[in-house]
Order: sequence, then structure tokens, then C-alpha cells
Amino acid sequence: MAKQRLSEATKKRVKAGRMLLAGKGCAEVALAVGVARQTVYTWKKLLDEGGIDALRGVPERGRPAQLDEQQLAALRAAVLQNPTEHGFGTELWTLKRVGAVIERMHGVRFSQTQVWRILGSLGFSPQKPDKRAIERDDDAVRIWKQRTWPSLKKKPSEKAA
Repeated sequence: MAKQRLSEATKKRVKAGRMLLAGKGCAEVALAVGVARQTVYTWKKLLDEGGIDALRGVPERGRPAQLDEQQLAALRAAVLQNPTEHGFGTELWTLKRVGAVIERMHGVRFSQTQVWRILGSLGFSPQKPDKRAIERDDDAVRIWKQRTWPSLKKKPSEKAA
């Protein structure tokens, strides 16, 4: 009999079931497997009614993923590289650029919202680039603010005084 591979969701349910059988609380289990506490209560009810096999038998919900684990790992490696290595003109990743890389690598097109979700699932978060010039001289800026800026500032007119 060939052993069937379990999906990630099924692995989570089974892990949660084993923790519940070991006497762990629902809140603790939810935190450990990364799901909502209410989800663990639902799984606990299934576990109480049919055991671990009931958790394995839950049908998968939603549309099947278009990228498998290997493809996501390849995407993660690509995003960790410099965007210029993928033919882009600047060193800044955007959702549009990541979407183009996904399409180039795997032939699948996603909306920018879905690209955002994929990046989040890979552990990436939005980063704002620093707008300061690399050549900036902080001492020169401080001196300019102390000496030059006061003479350039508008002064109140005599009438206002």
C-alpha cells in the first residue's frame, strides 16, 4: 500500500489533534499551528467524534494553489536577488515586477493583490526605500542649517511688528 502525502493543511490538523490529545489547550494549539482559536475548536469537535482519522479526512477547501512548494522556494530565491539581475532598471522590487518574474519563471499570471499575498506567505513585508542620497554629508548639512539658512529665511515685515 503506497503511503499518501499529506497536504500542509492536513499536517496542521493532525499536529493540532495530537497536541489536543496530549492535553494542550485550544489557545495554545492555535498559537502553535498558526490558526484561529475557533478553528481549533472545530477540529477538536471532529477529533472527539472521529479521532485523528477524522482530521485527516477533512476535504480541502478553496481553489488549488497554482504554485507548489518548489516553485515558491524558487520565487523566494529570485526575490532575494537584486532586481537588476532579472533585467529591471533599478534595484527596487515592486508587485508588478515580482508578478512579471512569476510569469517568466512559472508561466502563471497573478493580480497584484495575489502577488502581495504570496510575498507575505514567503515572509516578505513592505519596505520603504531610504530617500537620502548616498553621498550626503551630514556635517555639511548641519553647518548649512546653522549658518546659511537663517540668512535666507523670510523675516517678518516692520508692519507685522
